[in-house]
Amino acid sequence: MSSEPFRARRQRVLNRLGDGVLVLPTAPVRLRNGDVPHAFRPGSDFHYLTGFDEPEAVLVATRSSAREHHAILFLRPREPDREIWDGPRLGPRRAVKQLGFDEAYPMASLYERLEGILGKTKRLFYTLGADGLMDRSLERVFERLAVADYRGNPSAHPVIEDPGPRVATERLVKDRDGIKALDRAAVLSAAGHRRAMAFARPGIMEYELQAEVEATFRRLGSRRNGYESIVASGKNACVLHYVANDRKMRRGELVLLDAGAELDMYTADITRTFPVSGTFSEPQAEIYRIVLRAQKAALRAVSPGRLWNAPHQAAIRATIDGLRALGLLKGQRKRLIAKEAHRRWFMHGTSHWLGMDVHDAGGYIEPDGKPRRLRAGMVLTVEPGLYFSPRDRSVPERYRGIGVRIEDDVLVTRSGRRVLTEAVPKELSEVERLCQGQEA
Repeated sequence: MSSEPFRARRQRVLNRLGDGVLVLPTAPVRLRNGDVPHAFRPGSDFHYLTGFDEPEAVLVATRSSAREHHAILFLRPREPDREIWDGPRLGPRRAVKQLGFDEAYPMASLYERLEGILGKTKRLFYTLGADGLMDRSLERVFERLAVADYRGNPSAHPVIEDPGPRVATERLVKDRDGIKALDRAAVLSAAGHRRAMAFARPGIMEYELQAEVEATFRRLGSRRNGYESIVASGKNACVLHYVANDRKMRRGELVLLDAGAELDMYTADITRTFPVSGTFSEPQAEIYRIVLRAQKAALRAVSPGRLWNAPHQAAIRATIDGLRALGLLKGQRKRLIAKEAHRRWFMHGTSHWLGMDVHDAGGYIEPDGKPRRLRAGMVLTVEPGLYFSPRDRSVPERYRGIGVRIEDDVLVTRSGRRVLTEAVPKELSEVERLCQGQEA
């Protein structure tokens, strides 16, 4: 991607923030154990505004007009001795040329230069508490500024405002490059899910299926997942965030697969539930059909101008109708909805925002306290489910231990919606064909 989309994003965010200085560090390096770090991933807000992938970096930006701003990147300098161990670094000189920054300097000069920059501003856009080391370093900058100007009896520091909510609002509506990345992530993820359906069989471990899915992601260009894969067979599908993935899959069971590939810092988020042996039993099919009808109803509720939770309300209505038809709920739909009778078996929401994070940035409530309305460019998941604990004696034994979720990623368009992940089959007969080694 060229540097222009990142410059345009910075300008839009700075216009939201107004006059002042934005200081935004990337994510810190975290130790996994001993002296072994976790694989580094840049902070989503930081990457959204810079396109820079290396650790130990800080963006400092100020707006000069509605169309112009000045952006400085502080980053690690070139160090041939360290690069032998850790790999090449971009360095300040190339950061200006390749990433389109106005200036770039070694990280060691950050606080000295910040003294000059912050001494001229009354507002600092910075998130306190996210980076303790930087918080303490900024305190020392403020102390030095106060000492230097003690005769003026200055404030202890500029007014500090958290830029996070306004960056999140900007990220909520995806630009053209974000949508392209989500489309590509969806294609890769769909391929992984299709491979999983064809590969699954009794006797393999859940982590073997996980390996097959994630190998497909990697072969097609994804360096990492957007989140930890959930491969939940049998009763494990009733644990919403099950990630142990260490059970042997057995004949006659379902497996719930929730996995998404990350590409260009954007992730897909797909869930499918399918039969390990290739064929749904009748009780499994009965539950699956309810969830599928609920998902289709929820998808129809996605369109610009609708409330963000309209898909959830549609899914609840369809779910309750299905449970009534099976005799698992009794009474009028309106009263059952008011009592939230579904929550015993459908206990989560139907949608969340999707983008650079699997639960992406952006509020769900408007400043007036009302649910946010959908706009073209927003992307959300649609994922109803039903989960019957093996210990749930309120349902017939044939349903106990069955967990089903069906999840797709949906782009709100000007005229309605586009399902980004429709390449993964979900009609019952199509799922069975693919699981039996036939093309769906």
